[in-house]
Amino acid sequence: MAASLGRQETVAASGRPARRAARIATYVFMGAMALVFLYPVVLMVLTAFKPTPEIFRNPFGLPESWSLDTFRSVWTRAKFGLYLRNSLLITGGSALLLLATAAPAAYALARYSFRLRPVLFLFFLAGIMIPIRLGILPLYLLMRDLGLLDTPFSLILTYAASGMPMSVFLLSVFFRNLPRELEDAARIDGCNEVQIFWRIMLPLVRPGLAAVVIVNVVPWWNDFFFPLLFIQSDTWKTIPLGMQIFFGQHLVNWSLVFSGMVLASLPLLIIYLLMSRQFIAGLTAGAVKG
Repeated sequence: MAASLGRQETVAASGRPARRAARIATYVFMGAMALVFLYPVVLMVLTAFKPTPEIFRNPFGLPESWSLDTFRSVWTRAKFGLYLRNSLLITGGSALLLLATAAPAAYALARYSFRLRPVLFLFFLAGIMIPIRLGILPLYLLMRDLGLLDTPFSLILTYAASGMPMSVFLLSVFFRNLPRELEDAARIDGCNEVQIFWRIMLPLVRPGLAAVVIVNVVPWWNDFFFPLLFIQSDTWKTIPLGMQIFFGQHLVNWSLVFSGMVLASLPLLIIYLLMSRQFIAGLTAGAVKG
């Protein structure tokens, strides 16, 4: 017995350096990958503080002087405050409309059995596979006939519709994995179906809601195609569309472009920091349960 325990301790001791080396190698690899992904962000921020001649003269070095003049120019010359307001309004309105429609639809498809449920699942699945840009001409004619061109509603409706299939598919996975006992207990306590959904089920899928918001908000915020198609006046231009003022026919003011990129990235960074825990939990739960 003593000899056997001695051999086990020897094997365990010999395996510790290997595990320690593997852990160190993992940390080194993760740190290197973090540097690879963070370097473009750091370079963008540093470039935003440089005037255009310095960008070409010293593209990878530190700025010769740290000044906020480029950010002030972006805010005044490009009407950045107006474009920021429009982007926040359109993106936020699209996210609210998407959650208000996708969550009940996903709950009904996941928790109730009815004859058309397989057909509706195939309908939403087809929406994932078919790009919305294939129907751009009918969509433009529809917005024109409804009188929604050059209004934020054209973008809000388009964005919410484009994110609906994936959001329903993702949220249905979360709703489907909730235990049935929760519904039964709520019904015994006197809750109706709306109260069960709003008070019991919806709070339990907050990680899924956060994942839906992040996955959809990022491409909406950076979208240039649909604002270019639907918006003509400066009143409702978004940040990507408004930033084209710095791209001239023969000259590009790269200093203001990078400053605008930094300012445009801040709202997304704040949203991610506020919802990162729910977002990571949503992706992890979806990967395990899906």
